[in-house]
Amino acid sequence: MIDRDDLVSHLDGLLEAPRFKDYGPNGLQVEGRRSIRKVVSGVTASLALIDAALAQQADAILVHHGLFWRGQDGRVTGWMKQRLAALLRADVNLIAYHLPLDAHAELGNNAQWGARLGLVADNRFGDQNLGFVGPSPTASLDELTARITQTMGRACTAVPGDSRPLRRVAWCSGGAQGYFEQAIAAGADVYLTGEISEPQAHYARECGVAFVACGHHASERYGVQAVGAHLATQFGVVHQFIEVDNPA
Repeated sequence: MIDRDDLVSHLDGLLEAPRFKDYGPNGLQVEGRRSIRKVVSGVTASLALIDAALAQQADAILVHHGLFWRGQDGRVTGWMKQRLAALLRADVNLIAYHLPLDAHAELGNNAQWGARLGLVADNRFGDQNLGFVGPSPTASLDELTARITQTMGRACTAVPGDSRPLRRVAWCSGGAQGYFEQAIAAGADVYLTGEISEPQAHYARECGVAFVACGHHASERYGVQAVGAHLATQFGVVHQFIEVDNPA
């Protein structure tokens, strides 16, 4: 068991939350009970995750995507009301870390995702150094995408470049398709992220660097699991990861 404020203070320091510029608050987003014995982690604070966590008698829910999204108008109606009502009724804490959880060198989404794919970073790139780059484990795009599919349990969308051998791979989880040009400038022969938008297919064909979209949700499942396991080891709390499937 650990005091809520001690837990949040530890996570703020571990993930260096204050140094990040983010569109939503990192850390405690909804205050619940003071004593925490069980932490449920998940990718997004959806109503499905909240309901599942409450069924497992969680004292705190740890997520990557909290209640706040870019461009939200701030009104507590609809889905926001439903999520807040469930949390407040059960007196359960909601703790969220967005960019800090992407960036952490050991427990973050990019570090954990890269480790599962056999990638080792030797440099960083992109806004707030969120992107990772390092040697490619294979020279073949087909072999790399097969590894991604096998590891992540889902098909990816690959846009080949100019068929060059893959020497350097860059990656950044989630909706980081906008970092593609920065990945190219960092020397990547292939870029892995969660999503693809209209411009990236053209950039890949015109610049010769391959682009692989692996799923926003799927690429961001790993950081919260690692942080939850860390909390269990550090403080003796019970940790359980709950997967709420998302095709995005």
